[in-house]
Amino acid sequence: MKETIQTIPISNLLLAFIPVAIVIVIVWKWKIGYRNSIYAVIRMLLQLMLVGYLLTFIFNADRSWIVLAVLTVMLLSASWIALRTIKIPRRELYMKCFAAICLGGGLILILITQGVLQLQPWYLPSYAIPLAGMIFANAMNSISLAGERLQAELGRNETFDRAKIVALQAALIPITNSLFAVGLVSLPGMMTGQILSGVSPFIAARYQIMVMCMMFGSAGISSALFLWFTKNDFEKSNKTQVSIS
Repeated sequence: MKETIQTIPISNLLLAFIPVAIVIVIVWKWKIGYRNSIYAVIRMLLQLMLVGYLLTFIFNADRSWIVLAVLTVMLLSASWIALRTIKIPRRELYMKCFAAICLGGGLILILITQGVLQLQPWYLPSYAIPLAGMIFANAMNSISLAGERLQAELGRNETFDRAKIVALQAALIPITNSLFAVGLVSLPGMMTGQILSGVSPFIAARYQIMVMCMMFGSAGISSALFLWFTKNDFEKSNKTQVSIS
């Protein structure tokens, strides 16, 4: 099989922005906040260009403290972004969200890197950082979905115990759909990337199985921990809103 992945010229890469432009025009015509879409695309470009240079430096430096620093920034950022859709002030939930992602995602990262892959050295940047990114981002999205749904259910005067069940179910919908669809509807990013770079599909499939397991685990565990840690905060907030109304 081919051993090197094809390099995409900048001129060719620009073609990928045609559907992006179409969506932005649609959003503009429908008057649903096209500026936010443009901002998101520009931010994506800047972040990915920056991370490209940053990862090159990190991989070449090959220092454990640098990897740990990057993982810490990932955790701090994910914990902050996860609370974006929740009405309760972030400062009140931040440390609990951080703990949920750290426990639910961090322990899974250790299991995967040290148990499944047995990385040598243990902090191998080319594996540890991309895997951490997938785990933490997945936990972040799941917590965001769980928190938003929990608020909605409590707003309908559901008990917390009932609301948290519905919230966890909602948080698991994206990853559960992915488990059903993988291999039938889609070839996920890691598997596709490995196949394009020349890795045997059989080996790529093993890595993807590992990825799907770690993502399902991080979504469920982190969301459940977040709902558990923040019970009093949400109940207090809901009572306050009811009394005001």
